[in-house]
Amino acid sequence: MNTRIIAIRAALAASCCAAPFAAAAPFAAAAQDAAADSTPNDQTELGADTVITAPITGVRIDRITLDGQQSGTSDTASIVADLPGVSSATGGGFSSMPAIRGLSEQRITVLVDGQTIDVACPNDMNSPLSYTDPQSISSISVLTGVAPVSHGGDNIGGVISVESAPPLFAGGGGLLVTGTASAFYRSNGDGFGGAVKLTVAGKRLSATYTGSYTQSDQYDGGGSKGLVRSTEYAKTDHALALAYQTGAGLLKLKGGYHFSPYEGFPNQSMDMVSNKSWYINGGYEGRYDWGDVDLAASYRDTDHVMNFLEDKLPGAMPMNTEVHSFDGSVKVSLPVSARDTLKFGAEYHHQWLDDYWPPVPGNMMMGPGTFVNINTATRDRIGAYAEWEAQWSGRLSTIAGIRLDRVEMDTGDVQPYGTSMMQMADVMAANAFNAAEHKRTDSNWSGSLLVNYALSADAAIEIGYAHKARSPNIYERYSWGRGAMASRMIGWYGDGNGYVGNLDLDPERADTVSLALSLGGSAQGWQLRIAPYYTHVSDYIDAEFVQELTDMMGMPSGFAQLQFANQEAEFYGVDISGAAELWRDADGNSTNLTASVGWLEGNNLTDGGPVYRQMPLDAKMGIAHRQGALELGAELEWVAEKTRVDTTRNEPETDSYALVNLSAAYTLAGIRLSVEAENLFDKGYDLPLGGVSLGDYKATGVLRPVPGRGRSINIGLSTSF
Repeated sequence: MNTRIIAIRAALAASCCAAPFAAAAPFAAAAQDAAADSTPNDQTELGADTVITAPITGVRIDRITLDGQQSGTSDTASIVADLPGVSSATGGGFSSMPAIRGLSEQRITVLVDGQTIDVACPNDMNSPLSYTDPQSISSISVLTGVAPVSHGGDNIGGVISVESAPPLFAGGGGLLVTGTASAFYRSNGDGFGGAVKLTVAGKRLSATYTGSYTQSDQYDGGGSKGLVRSTEYAKTDHALALAYQTGAGLLKLKGGYHFSPYEGFPNQSMDMVSNKSWYINGGYEGRYDWGDVDLAASYRDTDHVMNFLEDKLPGAMPMNTEVHSFDGSVKVSLPVSARDTLKFGAEYHHQWLDDYWPPVPGNMMMGPGTFVNINTATRDRIGAYAEWEAQWSGRLSTIAGIRLDRVEMDTGDVQPYGTSMMQMADVMAANAFNAAEHKRTDSNWSGSLLVNYALSADAAIEIGYAHKARSPNIYERYSWGRGAMASRMIGWYGDGNGYVGNLDLDPERADTVSLALSLGGSAQGWQLRIAPYYTHVSDYIDAEFVQELTDMMGMPSGFAQLQFANQEAEFYGVDISGAAELWRDADGNSTNLTASVGWLEGNNLTDGGPVYRQMPLDAKMGIAHRQGALELGAELEWVAEKTRVDTTRNEPETDSYALVNLSAAYTLAGIRLSVEAENLFDKGYDLPLGGVSLGDYKATGVLRPVPGRGRSINIGLSTSF
């Protein structure tokens, strides 16, 4: 973890949970009013010189912080996971899946430039944040506490929003030409990459190109863990953004292309061997005397292919997924008085998905026909909301809102590879699925209330309540295969088990209560934040046991077949963080200490066991020093043993571990050179949310948890022009 994340953690608002600790830059004396507006554009920018003395509902990781992170990772979700209350479940090298306060990626809202990106893989290999790159994005906004209903529907948790830089325009009548360039190298895995951004703009018209490339071989685990197979990856991203500034607002148009020729997945039976996605977004932001209006629309087309990379050979099993998505939204903000602002919005989202597995020549089990897993499924959501913001006094503010989302889903008939006796489980399952009614309609209502009160100049409190609802995704409802092989191709859990969909799933309904207390501030030279929370989820979509899976000889394989099912669950915990300025001089040079602890428990109230993939106790401490152009940092992270595991999924236990990271950076003539020693002592450890290492299992026959990365020396170089 890069030391600059300390700055983020130390400034994180209590409602998003308390601030973490990495080594970062100095804190400033500026304070944020406790009643600050909570919209994403008004969230506090957390950079090198920011400190917050009162709770707010969101935090933004800015470009300065990302500059210090990009040499260590190509996975945006791993950067977000440095924030308290946020974790990430292991996927590919740039495709881990974030979770907020125990609620997984499927249950939170993840936006890229304001748009949702749909599931386009039965293993969630191309998760939304995989389409972003830390080298080229501008900021990441995170809401970990109660999110107002205006921040999206069809979710029961927080919000992660990745944004490109706003358009730049030339002052006067001249021409503006500006940009950035960066490159990095990581010793563990021989990872390398680079990015460039170029803007050419006049007074009203602006054009910006961004491009990035990243590649890595398989990494080595710490200590004696050895090679971690199926962890190689490569990808490239390109985008062109145009903006036109009018007298009343801003017109924006952006198109882009993403291509990954391969990405290994250590905890999946399959790997990604191609992912191509292109998109176009358009929008208008109007600012008028009577209020503001925002219009947006987008289209995305994705072609995704899974198969085996070299670690999972011999054999082949192509699996193709095609997805088309359309988004449209209208948002209006009306300041009806000095105290009150009303917000209204309407959204439409359309998803079309086809998932089919071509036959394998010469393979009697995977042929002679095409396995139709999902046949032209559609998922359409129409949502509308109303929200009221009120600034009752200089100390007290509230945000209250309600929304309704209608979700309609349907799909066509399916078919197995063939009709032989060895395929009979899938033949019978297909017949049963085709005989059933596929269309489902859910009407989901959500509501939220946030109360923010400044107790004094040095203390503030925020209380939030929300009722949220989420409908099942396409794979949860429409996956149908009952054969061992077919079911093991479904699931984003990294556990090696097989999953079967359920046509009768109900939407999840969650009730969340959160509290955030902020004490101290820049004037005192210290801060303390305490943020407890509780969420109860009715009809939580978990999994129930169906049968033991056997190998080709009919012997138990150690894996199970499970079916998605509605159950009851609860999540509760607390995030505590603090920061202290140890020294500062008149020139702004300083030394800062930060620390945080995050504790979470997730319980399945139906079967009495823990919920799968819950982060154990996690504590961090860091120190950062800045002296002119020199930046130094050190961080210690300790993670407790993971013994509360989901036995239904055979989740592995992991031991406790401690990691030490050191970093240094120097800026000369506008060029920043950074060096980081990640996992300095090459500690061997297993990832608590890593699942099982199926890539290693294929090669060695030994099943183990996915190991964490061993020592890596990361070098970064960046400049602006």
